[in-house]
Amino acid sequence: MLAAIVGINWGDEGKGRMVDLLSENFDIVVRYQGGNNAGHTVINDKGTFVFNLLPSGILRDNVVNVMGPGVVIDLEHLYFEVEKLRAAGITITPENLKISDKATICMPYHSLQERLEYKRAGVSKFGASKLGITAAYSDKYSKKTLRMGDLFHPENLLEKLEPIVEWKNLMIHNGYGADEIDAGEMYEWIVKYGLPFKDYICDTTAYLTPAAYQSKNILFETQFGAMRDVDFGVYPYAASSSTISSYAPIGAGIPAIHLDNVIGVMKAYSSCVGDGPFVAEMSGEEAEMLRKAGNEVDVDPTNMKPVRVGGFDVPASKYGIMIQGADKIALTKLDVLSCYEKIPVCVKYEIDGVITDKFPRVDRLDEAKPIYEYLEGWNCDISGCRSYDELPRAAKKYIEFIENSTGCVIRYVSVGAGRDQYFKKD
Repeated sequence: MLAAIVGINWGDEGKGRMVDLLSENFDIVVRYQGGNNAGHTVINDKGTFVFNLLPSGILRDNVVNVMGPGVVIDLEHLYFEVEKLRAAGITITPENLKISDKATICMPYHSLQERLEYKRAGVSKFGASKLGITAAYSDKYSKKTLRMGDLFHPENLLEKLEPIVEWKNLMIHNGYGADEIDAGEMYEWIVKYGLPFKDYICDTTAYLTPAAYQSKNILFETQFGAMRDVDFGVYPYAASSSTISSYAPIGAGIPAIHLDNVIGVMKAYSSCVGDGPFVAEMSGEEAEMLRKAGNEVDVDPTNMKPVRVGGFDVPASKYGIMIQGADKIALTKLDVLSCYEKIPVCVKYEIDGVITDKFPRVDRLDEAKPIYEYLEGWNCDISGCRSYDELPRAAKKYIEFIENSTGCVIRYVSVGAGRDQYFKKD
């Protein structure tokens, strides 16, 4: 089986947690896009972990983890992420971690470029994390980057770096007025943090293609949600890569392979880390109550703003399910809503006096106002429930409402952060 776990909304839905849970039944987990500008938090019997680059299946002893060509890799960040996991007792070897030779290297000058642009612009106009991800993808499509396969020939690295650094200095030094980048320093950085991964690098197409045709179970993991897709999301407040399921085989390195299932992950309410339109957003005490109940703490250290929250957003979720092609849903953090007697749900938008249940064009989102309805709450602890039948009637009604409103069946329900605090709904 080839399945993708993707985000339906703005990201931060709990995809890493679902990958950790479901990877028990898979042979391979593939991270197929993005960089280290988001965090997948996993809590299990081994501890609490936040993954920025590594696939969330790395905690499973019998799972092979792959970083595909669609990923951009900050070597220094990957080095310390791996070391931190090893210090916690997690085994990481070339046998359980394979890195595509075609994956782009995110260089220190990429993060420098984003910081300089952020300073020039005064405020972030495009949601950049200042970690270099946008700049790295931009250079990738300008065909002026190094790739992980270049580490096979360290003797040629400086020769390849020098013309790239000369080109990059036209912007960094001549444009922004910052100190010139030194190609020798960049070479030393690559040698220090990149060469330790030389034995992990391989042709992921050659590895994954026979695995797929031999009926291996492969799980594809994405970063962010549908609303952050570079084409179909809230552009320009989007990622610089494709976050949707149809990109999974491409970003993994097996573009001719087709998915069997797409599992869309969404919270029982809405949350948004970062800038951009967010119609269902709450404010004041109402927002603080939901943030506190959901323990909404941003795992991205570059974003110092509070996590933005709101009620479940029906128009946005319907759109996300359509874009992702999700055939089943994993609903997370249902237990958070236990604090409500009446649960707020954004059922429609109002734009220029017109009420709609359709997700509008991005340029109309700033004009959209949420229309809320309130559903009956259960106002009791459900974290101990281990089956659908154990849920209180109002919680079942809430799940049924979401299924009917979005047109997609909910197959998995999370009622807590632990590995055992979820159940499969038949």
